[in-house]
Amino acid sequence: MRRRDYIIIFALGVVLAPSPSCAQENEVGEEGSAELFLEEYTDEFQEKFFEALKQKGIENYDRAINLFLECKRLDPSNAVLDHELAKAYLASKQMVLAQQYAISAVNARPGNYWVLCTLVDIARRQGTGLEEVQERIPYKNIQLQENLALIYFAGENYDNALKILNGMKGSAFSEDLTTRVNNAIKKKEITVMEKDTIIEEVPKYGPMDNFISKISDYLAKSDFKNAAAVSWEALENFPAQAYFYYAYGQSLNKLKKHKEAVAILESGLDYLLDDVDLANKMYKELVDANNALGNSSKANMYLSKLKSGS
Repeated sequence: MRRRDYIIIFALGVVLAPSPSCAQENEVGEEGSAELFLEEYTDEFQEKFFEALKQKGIENYDRAINLFLECKRLDPSNAVLDHELAKAYLASKQMVLAQQYAISAVNARPGNYWVLCTLVDIARRQGTGLEEVQERIPYKNIQLQENLALIYFAGENYDNALKILNGMKGSAFSEDLTTRVNNAIKKKEITVMEKDTIIEEVPKYGPMDNFISKISDYLAKSDFKNAAAVSWEALENFPAQAYFYYAYGQSLNKLKKHKEAVAILESGLDYLLDDVDLANKMYKELVDANNALGNSSKANMYLSKLKSGS
């Protein structure tokens, strides 16, 4: 993967319905740290990009869209911007434009689970299926087909999952997922027949535990450059996991990128749920970052939240 492909690849302000973990395991390459990734872009690009993320996080989608478009002017071939624009247009219910940018993002990165998930969600919200646009994307791409089967499986759309799997060549993946789909169908039938609740545990295909282990190890060693790089990669695959926002925000703080840290941490607050301990850690990082930026009022606001544990 080239360095340009790493630019802030994560879905801040996720607008999708709950989806399973990413099907593929993306390894962090040898290209360097998050600090180096950002340095490859101009100050103007970085400022507009982070401001766009901030505006999307507070649901100011029109402003976010305009900023992402300005970033596209600076870097027209950046597929990450296409994905961000697709999500922003989807959130603002501009479905035609959302689909246009999602198709562009899928064509640029056909093996990326989350990009495909965005396109599937756009189609679903329009009452159609992916077959409506399959001629405009690399539909026969093996990784795309595997990810699509996983998306259908996670959404309990078992018929479509089996349709995709039956059309694939035999592989360990297709055989394993076909078995799981058939087992899920049987369990669902048993549940209906017995009028009992059976909880289906969706298997973990994504490397979330592996990411957590790597990040924790880097943080323990105060290796914040590698912690930032791995956290960044983790957010591409798991953009609704608050821990990765915390880890990335903490790493940015330690790298003295306080403005970026604030944007990341504030976006991650939406995914905290009831984890008070993690919330306190994120508030502490926000206090430190805002103090470093001279924003004493915001620092005090987050300090009050830290003290209350809310």
